[in-house]
Formats: sequence, C-alpha cells, structure tokens
Amino acid sequence: MTRRRKSMIRNFKIAVPNIMVSIGLLAGAPGWGQDDEVANFGSPETVQNRIAEDRRDREQPLKERLGDSGVSLAVDYSAVALGASDVLPDSDDSASGGMVRFYGSWDALNRGTLNSGSLVWKVEHRHAYTDTSVKNFLFGAGGLGLVTPPFSDEGGRLTNLYWKQRFNHGNGTVIAGFLDATDYFDVYALASPWTGFLNFAFSTGTTTTALPGDATLGIAAASMLGREWFVIGGITDMESDPTDPLDGFNTFFDESNFFKSLEIGWTPSRDQIYVDNVHISIWHADESLAQGTAKGQGVNFSASKMYGPWLPFIRGGFSEDTGTLTESSISTGFAYYGLGRESNNLGVAVNWADIEGNDDDQVTVEAFYFMKLAGFLEITPDIQFIKNPALNPDQDQITIYGLRARVVW
Repeated sequence: MTRRRKSMIRNFKIAVPNIMVSIGLLAGAPGWGQDDEVANFGSPETVQNRIAEDRRDREQPLKERLGDSGVSLAVDYSAVALGASDVLPDSDDSASGGMVRFYGSWDALNRGTLNSGSLVWKVEHRHAYTDTSVKNFLFGAGGLGLVTPPFSDEGGRLTNLYWKQRFNHGNGTVIAGFLDATDYFDVYALASPWTGFLNFAFSTGTTTTALPGDATLGIAAASMLGREWFVIGGITDMESDPTDPLDGFNTFFDESNFFKSLEIGWTPSRDQIYVDNVHISIWHADESLAQGTAKGQGVNFSASKMYGPWLPFIRGGFSEDTGTLTESSISTGFAYYGLGRESNNLGVAVNWADIEGNDDDQVTVEAFYFMKLAGFLEITPDIQFIKNPALNPDQDQITIYGLRARVVW
C-alpha cells in the first residue's frame, strides 16, 4: 500500500467507543410501499420490507386475513447458478445452490400506531447443489471476492429473531435480538442479493468491511435528526453461529468481540430515504476467529439519487488492519427501473479494488436484468467481467455468467 493511501486511511480514523451504535441506511427500490409517516429504517431485505414489496403486485387473501391480527407470513425459495470462462486448476467451472426461507412478523404492541412494537423472525435452509457453493465460486475462478454470499451450504439456520420498537411518533427505531448487521449498515437500494447485484463488491461495505455473520446477536437503533438528517447505530457479536444461535449468548457476553459502527446520513424526505440519500459510516471490529479477521477499523461512504427511472450511485470503503478482502474499494453505477415492464429493472456497475501485493487493481463490471414474470416468480440473468483477477495472474480477464430465480408464496 502506498504511503499516500496509508495517510488517507489514517486521516479517516475515529476512536470508536466500546458501545457504539451500528448505523445503517434505509435503502430500497422505488415503489417499496411503506407508510411515509414513519422513518422506515432498514434495508430492502428486512422481513417487513420484503413482505410489503411482495404484497404490492398480487392479491394474498390469507395474508390479508392474518394482517388483520397483526401477523404477516411469507415463504420463498431462491436459487442461483454460476459459470466461468476460466478457473484455477482443480476448481469447478460451475456452481449452483438454493435457499428456502420462512419469515414473518407480529405487531404485538401498539398495533396500528406510529409507535408499534413487533416480533420479527426468519429461519432458512441454505444448500448447495454442487460440490462448490455459490458463495465460494469466485475464488476458484481466480477473483478475490464473493458472489451472493448468502447462497452457501450451511444448512438450517436462524437468521432473525428480534424485537422491533418504534418510538418518537415513528421517527426512531430500536431492534434487539438476532439480526443481520447488513440490514442496518451501509445499505442502499441495490444491495439485496435477491433483487440487486450478485457480486458483493456492489453490496454492504464494498468488500472492505470486517462484517459479522449475517445472523448475529446484537442491538441497533436509528432516529431522524430533524426532517432530513438521520443516524443509525448498533453493536453486534463477531462470533455468532447462526446454526447454533443459543451459543450466541455465550460469545456475546463471554468473548465480547464486537462489530461497532456509527453512520450519519441525509435524505431530502423520509419517503425517499431508500433512494435519495448520502451517508458516511465509521466502524470498528474486534478480532474474530469465526470470521477470520483481525482487529481493525474503517470508513464507508455512499450517495445515490433518483432521476426519473434512473438511480445513479457511487460508493466506497477504506479499512485498516482487519485482513478483509480489500482495504480500499470504489464502486459506481446505475439502475434503470421499469425497463421493458413496470417491475423489471436493469443494473450496471463497475468496481475498482486495491489488492495488497498486486501491482494492478482488480476491476469488476457487472450487469443484471431483474424480471418479475408473475406476481410470484422473479428471474435475473447476470454477467460479470473481472479484469486482473487477483488469484489468477495468468488471466487478464475472466467472465462469470449467472442466473438467479426466486419463487414466493
């Protein structure tokens, strides 16, 4: 790493207290139907946001009846298949896997008011169809990074089980329990591995953040600061194992290795917070055996704004000492909503990643086309070009072909 870049990262250092708030941005696609009277913090893939979006385009009498009692339920099945133009010796040239999820929420307190309290849950089974999981496929192809990391071979797991409490007339939210830090840290409209980009370079932390697992014991809080500014924050366990969730209490209180972050952001209005926002996030992570990362810190930034059907964005991250996939990474691109059909979306982006020990930056370009063929079926063809793949120096470029599908009931 150059002296100039080290100096730049040093200038971003901020002392992070032992109990900090993990902050995230509210991001989602246009039409993510929510009550604009409340500040709807959380990513597009939080349980309540996902159910609300799936309800928009089709009638669901059972769910509506359940909704009268404050209960919302959903089941979906997703699958991803990948292929590569070139792979390392003894590596598979394709990978595929699937995931079934059962998730829901129950508005148990102050139902129908701005200060409602809800119990939220999600259980999953993640499985690979091939010897190599989708999550690890890119390494075998020679690229340094992850593609749709939720599509692994972990089997049954508890991903969410938390209480969500709104306060201050819907302007603030606290959640506590087993949660996904990527739902509240450095998120934006295209970060979802189910509806957005497949490559993790265009998702949370742009491969520079020492994130905990996506099912971890912790607490997060968010609040509007006036009409346009917001803050989100929390503390989560770096050692949690979603396949053995009860052990999370031992690791949280006994080992006390935490991911802590704080984010401040701006949006012109609460009903546009998913797409029109600018935010800066600082974070600190303790050493983690479970994640294979060292103690370190970093900073992320993100900006996106809707112009008609266009959503351009720029995002980046810088880290120090953690042993993450990259220490500096910048992504930029756009989405076009309503291409071909109202529910179809196109996304195109490019990422530059500084790889320690490599003379050339790894450059990733991705394009996807999300199609909602029916109210219950989604299909996404995807293509990625990776120039200067960090783990395959014999190749100037590799191509990754992908297809993602999701069925929801």
